[in-house]
Amino acid sequence: MPRLGRDSSARAAAGPGGAGWDTRAAAAPGRATADSPGPRAADLVADAVRAGILSGDLAPGTPLREEELSAIHGVSRHTARTALTRLAAERLVTAEPYRGVRVSLLDDDALVALQHLRCALETEALRIVRDRGIRPSDVDEALDDLAAAEASGDWPATLAAHARVHLALVEAAGSPRIAEEYRRLDSEMHLLLTHVRPAYAPGALTAEHRAYVEEALVDAEHAVRAHLEHSTRAIIDGRRGR
Repeated sequence: MPRLGRDSSARAAAGPGGAGWDTRAAAAPGRATADSPGPRAADLVADAVRAGILSGDLAPGTPLREEELSAIHGVSRHTARTALTRLAAERLVTAEPYRGVRVSLLDDDALVALQHLRCALETEALRIVRDRGIRPSDVDEALDDLAAAEASGDWPATLAAHARVHLALVEAAGSPRIAEEYRRLDSEMHLLLTHVRPAYAPGALTAEHRAYVEEALVDAEHAVRAHLEHSTRAIIDGRRGR
């Protein structure tokens, strides 16, 4: 696991899409410092490690040791263990007997299972949105952000904007439980796509999602399933270098 340097704080301030990460930069304004007692310290450690995972600085399979996290962040091993438990709940890390905790590596079967669950949650959220006869207020801005990120060729920014498009649709349902579960799955997708870049012509991802939004607001059941099946195949092909 890479040691966190002081000179990385400026890069990490940009968030999970940045080139570096640092415990001090990962803390949100007003949050506790790493040496604060209790759950807030574990939150801060989890935030820093999550940022490292989702930026790609911590590659799949990287071991995460309690004693090293404890030394780097200036917290107890119990606090480090709590942080890792929270990341395991998000499936960003995996604990295995005799191997310890490592950054998760999603194989093809895990990807398919993840997409099936995303399909169920997003379909139900969009069904609620359709029945209410509303258009998600943030989705058009998220699509514009996706277009700008894609045009810039910035893959981390593209991933973040892509996530905002889907979250805008899900959160419009007004169901905190659906939104909470979906965010957890989105972290897994972000982890996978950080390391696998499907082949898209410039602007194609934005065009695909603009069409998807319009179709999903009319026929969620069909549109969500078709969209996620297509993205699953694109990710698998990208992983295999096709």
